[in-house]
Amino acid sequence: MADTLDSRPHTFSIKLWPPSLPTRQALIERMTNNLSSKTIFTDKFGSLTKDQAMENAKRIEDVAFSTANLQFEREPDGDGGSAVQLYAKECSKMILEVLKKGPVCKAEEVSSASPCKETVFDISKDKRAFIEAEEAEELLKPLKEPGNGYTKICFSNRSFGLGAARVAEPILASLKDQLKVVDLSDFVAGRPEAEALEVMNIFSSALEGSVLSSLNLSDNALGEKGVRAFGTLLKSLSSLEELYLMNDGISKEAAQAVSELIPSTEKLRVLHFHNNMTGDEGAVAISEVVKRSPLLENFRCSSTRVGEGGGIALSEALENCTLMKKLDLRDNMFGTEAGVSLSKTLSRFSHLTEVYLSYLNLEDEGAIAIANALKDSAAPIEVLEMAGNDITVEAASAIAACVAAKQDLNKLNLSENELKDEGCVQIAKTVEEDHLKLQYIDMSNNYIRRAGARALAQVVAKKEGFKLLNIDGNIISEEGIEEVKEILKKTPEVLGALDENDPDGEEEEEDDEEDEEKEGEGNDELESKLKKLEVNEDD
Repeated sequence: MADTLDSRPHTFSIKLWPPSLPTRQALIERMTNNLSSKTIFTDKFGSLTKDQAMENAKRIEDVAFSTANLQFEREPDGDGGSAVQLYAKECSKMILEVLKKGPVCKAEEVSSASPCKETVFDISKDKRAFIEAEEAEELLKPLKEPGNGYTKICFSNRSFGLGAARVAEPILASLKDQLKVVDLSDFVAGRPEAEALEVMNIFSSALEGSVLSSLNLSDNALGEKGVRAFGTLLKSLSSLEELYLMNDGISKEAAQAVSELIPSTEKLRVLHFHNNMTGDEGAVAISEVVKRSPLLENFRCSSTRVGEGGGIALSEALENCTLMKKLDLRDNMFGTEAGVSLSKTLSRFSHLTEVYLSYLNLEDEGAIAIANALKDSAAPIEVLEMAGNDITVEAASAIAACVAAKQDLNKLNLSENELKDEGCVQIAKTVEEDHLKLQYIDMSNNYIRRAGARALAQVVAKKEGFKLLNIDGNIISEEGIEEVKEILKKTPEVLGALDENDPDGEEEEEDDEEDEEKEGEGNDELESKLKKLEVNEDD
């Protein structure tokens, strides 16, 4: 549930986007060097002067940053990895385009050489504010230029009044045959309901019949009235590949309207429906959209107040989406039965790389079913998150077997469970020798003591390129913390903060020598048992 999500002491995550100004400047310098120095490409196409290279590099970086930032805004809760990849890809592509134009290339030619520069029109970077008719006339002038090649527009973060909407209406109508991506997220903020609905109607009518592949209507408090205000546009979209309806106040009635007004979803690849008040009945309506979307590969229905019935409906609807790559169902009230139902669907996914199943009340039964399904699937899982599911040591062996089978795993988040030392050590042993891509482990708030912390630290110490180990919020003794730090002394930066660790926690051993000996005996016994643990990814 959305309200619950905000109140929980969630653990931190590292954001890769946006890059810092020094990072951006360093990239500009590298591109300048690539454009002006001897390389296989400059040998083939010719190099630029230092001044030409610098000017082109600045423009390339600015265009690539804008393009990547649009990508990041579509997935605000992601770590920014996809935006970083796009940023680098666009820079590389435009460097080659500039060089192909030859050493006489002027800076202004970067614009014509780069499809990104002339295709992206974005006013979201300006200060968040109302926009009225006079300002809209000036701001939207580039869209009126004859022969412009804009295919992507972003009006997010500026609140359009009726006057501004009427200015935009003929402009959008004139572009609807060339527009591919439209971002209208958060574009009526602070407007009275009647005015906001009329603005939505104007934009909907102006864009009717366009050939959009991506539409973002997030952060507009749409409700059923808002969804229906966009009905004219939604009904006309026959080539839609991406739809974003996050934080839109979508109730069950609004969800039913979405299902009714989007009849054509055969090409839909991305559907994001985060932070709404959909509930079970709304989830049933959204499941109808999912059933009609066989190409769906990125589905997000997190923080939508979906319970067991809605969870089962969504799980069953997803069965036909066999191309699924990224699935995010976090922060709902699925429970064990919906978890078991979901496990049957997950077994059908062979392309799944990211799965976010935290805070679903799965408990051991649901977690075991899902872990077994993922273990037996061919999915190359890179991110696995199952935090806050009341998972105990009873499910640890199933999770360990699942993790052992996933050699592409980059990030594992099992925080806010009750795995304790025994479960933690079992899972740690499965990634000790291989899993070369593993960079993030989050085992915070799991009642872990010294033995579990030590096992994780020993694993991390062997991983080249490891980024972050989070074991905060546990009950690790002060001696245990010192031992972990000693194990990680060559890479101390990988150990996360320990501000919430409680060395005097209820289940912590006494610190005197006698109890340290008992702890050692207990750990020896635990390790003896774990030596008998067999994890076979072919099971």
